[in-house]
Amino acid sequence: MNKIIYSVMFAFLLSACTTTQVEQAQTETQMNHKIDRSVMPTPGPAPEINLDKPQSFTLDNGLKVMVVENHKLPRVSMNLTLDNPPVVEGEKAGVAQLLSSMLGNGTSTMSKDDYNEEIDFYGAYVGLRSSGASVSSLSKYFPQILSLTAQGALDPLLTQEEFDSEKAKMLEGMKADAKNVSSVARNVRNALGFGLTHPFGEFPTEETVENVTLADVRQFYQENFVPGNAYLVIVGDIQFNDAQKLVTENFSNWKTGAVKRQNFTEPTNLRTAQIDFIDMPNAVQSEVATINVANVKMTSPDFYAAMMANQILGGGGEGRLFLNLRETHGWTYGSYSRISPDKESNLFTTTASVRNAVTDSAVVEMLGELQRIRTELVSEEELANAKAKYIGNYVMEVEKPETVARFALNKETQDLPDNFYENYIKNLNAVTPEEVRAAAQKYFGKDNARIVVVGKSEDVLPALKKLNMPINYYNRYAQPVEAPKQVEVSADVTAEGVINNYLKAIGGADKAKSIKTLHTTFEMTGAAPQPIQGQIKNMAPNKEVMTMNMNGMEVMKQVFDGQTLKISGMMGSSEKSGEDVAAQAAKKGIIEQAFYTADQLEIKGMSQVDGKDAYKIEVTKGNDTITEYYDASSYLLVQSVAVQKSPQGEMAVTSKFKDYKTVEGIQMPHTIEQSVGPQNMVLNIQNYTVNSGVSASDFE
Repeated sequence: MNKIIYSVMFAFLLSACTTTQVEQAQTETQMNHKIDRSVMPTPGPAPEINLDKPQSFTLDNGLKVMVVENHKLPRVSMNLTLDNPPVVEGEKAGVAQLLSSMLGNGTSTMSKDDYNEEIDFYGAYVGLRSSGASVSSLSKYFPQILSLTAQGALDPLLTQEEFDSEKAKMLEGMKADAKNVSSVARNVRNALGFGLTHPFGEFPTEETVENVTLADVRQFYQENFVPGNAYLVIVGDIQFNDAQKLVTENFSNWKTGAVKRQNFTEPTNLRTAQIDFIDMPNAVQSEVATINVANVKMTSPDFYAAMMANQILGGGGEGRLFLNLRETHGWTYGSYSRISPDKESNLFTTTASVRNAVTDSAVVEMLGELQRIRTELVSEEELANAKAKYIGNYVMEVEKPETVARFALNKETQDLPDNFYENYIKNLNAVTPEEVRAAAQKYFGKDNARIVVVGKSEDVLPALKKLNMPINYYNRYAQPVEAPKQVEVSADVTAEGVINNYLKAIGGADKAKSIKTLHTTFEMTGAAPQPIQGQIKNMAPNKEVMTMNMNGMEVMKQVFDGQTLKISGMMGSSEKSGEDVAAQAAKKGIIEQAFYTADQLEIKGMSQVDGKDAYKIEVTKGNDTITEYYDASSYLLVQSVAVQKSPQGEMAVTSKFKDYKTVEGIQMPHTIEQSVGPQNMVLNIQNYTVNSGVSASDFE
């Protein structure tokens, strides 16, 4: 049964992947007839960048305003940025986030609904937050929208009712994030990289959010939402004089103030590399990262070399990390590096989400790529390709009005020379392989890297320990903890015994073997904007037909007649046989566990699934090995993890089985939660029909 269910998601994804691959191959074949790929194209001249120059003025309260006229389209965008020094929120961490959620929900003279309806009436967007605002509007309505923005920003409706509502939402979201491996990884990486007492390292917890009161939010607003370090950038179809008049009318009453810089310890790098491990028992993948303090600034002499080094290492699908971990090894959907120049402290990071079984290998390869770019000169061709990609993205970005606004702001806040962006391409093109290596040696830590791994300890730690690196342990709050303790399986527990207990729990082996056909109908959510209706028909020992429909139209059909698997749908068709379907062909019945043999099974220990102990059993099915988890108390199957091959590499398909109900004397799961990488789906079983409604003709 579990084989049938977890194949639903994989089949749905695979049908799209396969067709895309075919289309790409056809396109490449057509191009090959026209292009001599042995000859590198001659690069054209570097494009000239001519940025619109802002006109500026400053209000008496300190608000600095920049206006860039662009009359190509009848639109105006506006960005308010509070360039305040970083603030430590400490025991009230989360107060800024709560303020952001409350801003834009009305004013002292206008209710939340009236305020939002007014903005919607003009077809505009107004986004207010604790650090500023973003606005987009048709130019003919911009005076009204600017006025509404000023009212929402300078006279916000900060009520107890709204505070209680937003606080409850935030706490509820944190409950979900507590089990989200990616979310935990982001928080802990910053906390360990910057330090928990640094503004960039602290993060809200349930405890700190509970500490926040409405009075705290109001005080934070009064002390930090001030014009002393504020910049207002207006870009679009508006005359400078009109903009100056509107801003003066609406923002002159903003009370003067400035945020003082706090004292906090600046982050430093480690002396030697170490692994920082965070145990997440529910993790089916590991979040792996290397981090170090970089502190590269846009005014640094080697800024351009650092950007090129990052582009080559992990700036996208052409980066070395991506090509290594995904294209060569198939361990991940993608691996990247990131460096974000800023006048404040900043980190350099490399990241990848990988299967638990290859976590240690991913660490080795990531460190290897860091070593390579730090010690070897990049080739002229690789550097030229990186420059072309980077410059191409830059040229496209320059066409956007919001980019012009960001550049104008950066010149002010980052203390850049006036011709910084005009000379950007020229300076990038001047970077040499030697400068790339020097920048990598300076900014990319390897021998002093902090390697942060968030994953399932029982699957990951044994191999990580073999890397002979110091390992420190932390919880999801980035607090030091003891090493996770592994629960040992009693010597008298065997894999066969667990399976026998499972069969007893669901209704008995004889009852399970008596099922010759099964017709399942379900609704799947999460795979598409609309729910998908589906049905599966099974006939013992191994025949299966599955169809999925959306809005009354068939989007996918999969038929396995015992030897050949045929997949068809809106995206195309494919067919598999032989070793590709060995696992499905090896099935001996619909409730597979009733037909397992001892040589298929191996008990791998105890694990935790949703906080409960479960027996971990490896099952060999044809050429595949699948891991099944059985609750230690009820013996019901609660989770399975299978690794499937696809055009995008190996994928870990995880299924969680819940809401067991009796159907014809057999316990069946009625809710199945599935995940493949970032994709999550839920199958709600609508009906099971046993030994009826299925015939041999269904599989022809």
